[in-house]
Amino acid sequence: MHVMEIIKLRPIPAAGLFLSLTRRCPLKCAHCSTNSLMTSEQYAGEIFLRFVETFTPANHPQVLMLTGGEALLRPRLVQRLIELAHAAGTRVSLTSGMFFARQQQIPPSIERAIAGLDHFTASLDIFHEQQVPRAAVFRVLKALVERGQDVSIQVVGMDENDPYLADVTADIRRTFNDRVPAYVAPVNAVGRAREWLEEREHYAPLDIAPQPCGLATWPVMTYDGTIIACCNQEVVDGPVPPHLRLGHSLEDDWTTISGRLLQSNLLRAIRVFGPEYIANRHSAGKVDCDGYCSTCYRLADDPAISERLAPLMARQTMRFVERQLVTIQQQRSSFGIQAYQYMLGLGYDPERRELCVN
Repeated sequence: MHVMEIIKLRPIPAAGLFLSLTRRCPLKCAHCSTNSLMTSEQYAGEIFLRFVETFTPANHPQVLMLTGGEALLRPRLVQRLIELAHAAGTRVSLTSGMFFARQQQIPPSIERAIAGLDHFTASLDIFHEQQVPRAAVFRVLKALVERGQDVSIQVVGMDENDPYLADVTADIRRTFNDRVPAYVAPVNAVGRAREWLEEREHYAPLDIAPQPCGLATWPVMTYDGTIIACCNQEVVDGPVPPHLRLGHSLEDDWTTISGRLLQSNLLRAIRVFGPEYIANRHSAGKVDCDGYCSTCYRLADDPAISERLAPLMARQTMRFVERQLVTIQQQRSSFGIQAYQYMLGLGYDPERRELCVN
């Protein structure tokens, strides 16, 4: 499963599910968005297994994204989740900080977990390299590529002029002969990075036009089993605004959660129009626009918004608009730093890939 297949699924509501298996991590990267430590939260694997067990061949996400912290601190849980997901027809991807690459041999339990994945992503940046050498990461990825496994690399830097990004992307292309794609993104002022990176100022636009939200398409199961409709780290960390809380893994199944994501008038409107447009047009002046995500967070301050949106979202044309928006987003997808967009397509041959978008 090439990373481009995942990207094509990203705009489709409920086509994927994120599972944050743990907030623990043995690395202490200065930019860590989750501010993870080995003493951070970790809950029983049952809360994740129980939910994935509710996938069925008739109703399941197309892709399951396993994240952390460091998800491979729980390799046996990862293996079992892969087995359950595959049984229902869901493909599985995992992102790792590559702590295990510091050893010459991959631990057997981690090796088995990686072998079962449909896609494996390694994090590699100037912060990770202070703890896990680039050569060690490349050594592991070379072995996976040679056995035919689909892999990608997730890289972050300051901006398109960051010399580190120019160096590492050139090294990736050279080392893997343009066969391994990379997602190149800017560091954001969240988690530990907030301590040293100045957050960008937000200004309310004079003319607020629709700006669709791509963060509210796939549910996210947080570390304690709470399931939310947004992958913004501040929402994951909580508290979760009521309109972004979908349920809990011990109380709800996939059919229920995906149904709530797909049917909520407010979530549908957020995906189509964006939070600022909704606040400006439908909050009766109760919610100010002082930033895209911060405005969304406060939509809950006006519980009547969803009711006001009901007539608009009930129009027959709205479902057509939603489908057209997905098509446009798939065709014009823009991820990370624009100057490095081409890195995502390395090694991708659409003629040899199967993409299900139902």
